[in-house]
Amino acid sequence: YGPQRRKMMLLGFVRLGVWRNFFRAWDRGISGNLEGEGFILGGVFVVGSGRQGILLEHREKEFGDKVNVDSVLEAARKIKPQTLASEEK
Repeated sequence: YGPQRRKMMLLGFVRLGVWRNFFRAWDRGISGNLEGEGFILGGVFVVGSGRQGILLEHREKEFGDKVNVDSVLEAARKIKPQTLASEEK
């Protein structure tokens, strides 16, 4: 999730966006579990091979902040296969 653990404490539950995300998931029938500590924000990284580095980085700003799936697929398509010749450099 990054070099520092990012948390949203109890005040995160008074944010309108958090409640909007909760009800959107509820309406779609998406359920989660109540296991774990529940305060750590997540993220999505797409990392290329070799020296390509990070091709996409998405860090949750609040609970339920979703990554754009099309952006993930676009970044994944940019991953170049690593060959033996490129490993020797």
